[in-house]
Amino acid sequence: MAPSLQSLFSYAGSLLSQFGAQSPTSQFDSIQPRPISGSSSSSYYQPLSGAPSCPIDGPISCHNNTPIAGDSCCFVYPGGRMLLTQFWDQKVHAGGAEEDWTLHGLWPDLCDGTYDQFCHMTPTYNNITDVLEHGGQHELLEFMNRYWLAASGPNSRLWEHEYNKHATCINTLAPTCYGDQHAPGVEVIDYFTRATALFKTLDTYHALEKAGIVPHNRRHYPLVDIQSALETYSGGRVVLRCAGGRGSGSILHEAWYVYFVKGSLQTGEFVPAKDLGREGDAGNCSPWVRYLPKRRTGSIDDL
Repeated sequence: MAPSLQSLFSYAGSLLSQFGAQSPTSQFDSIQPRPISGSSSSSYYQPLSGAPSCPIDGPISCHNNTPIAGDSCCFVYPGGRMLLTQFWDQKVHAGGAEEDWTLHGLWPDLCDGTYDQFCHMTPTYNNITDVLEHGGQHELLEFMNRYWLAASGPNSRLWEHEYNKHATCINTLAPTCYGDQHAPGVEVIDYFTRATALFKTLDTYHALEKAGIVPHNRRHYPLVDIQSALETYSGGRVVLRCAGGRGSGSILHEAWYVYFVKGSLQTGEFVPAKDLGREGDAGNCSPWVRYLPKRRTGSIDDL
């Protein structure tokens, strides 16, 4: 049985376990994963690849005072507002998962709260599982199969959708940013490693529990209390989404943690957003919301 998410948070100082390497094959022969070392507060993992080193005094995405070329490998542009999105699934998907929020995606919104999609700044992939396996990312795949879950259908289909829709709009993942170190699939490994590493720092269930907000069949919670608990915990703004929208049946379903990036996606610092900006709040919950316990059967449709 895979460990609970809470057990992973108990040693969050290292953030990521060591990913084992094996000899890649076929088109991924030149991907050479290496062990991930402990993280500092400004970098969630040591890059697996030849991603560019960036100056420590570079601008934060969406905060530059002068134009920066759109192909810069040390500045996320134009989608510089990053959303780490989590779901509270209604269905218990694994043993010990009653307290798990799950990962849905890492999205590069534009600085005004709108977003591009399917940008083709990086190659598209329809074989994410194969790429990660050939890159030796077996522990990463095990983690994703526990915590990065599709509401219906195979998890790999969700991963392909998230990568091709969102990751291809992240300019620092472009093959040109890797130079001679680029090999097919290395950007896939970097994207999913970065997203899962950030996810491991955001224990939504226990942040709410500490504020006295726990799943309950009958209780309603003030939305402002949920918002305050998560924003105090993460240090930045959080967008909340509900099934049922703003009506009386509003059921907490999603939490989007908002960041900007200083440097590249691969090696940069994720800076919690202090404001959401114009058109930034996509929340749709009513002032009072329900936070339901998980059930053994049934699920909220993928939104």
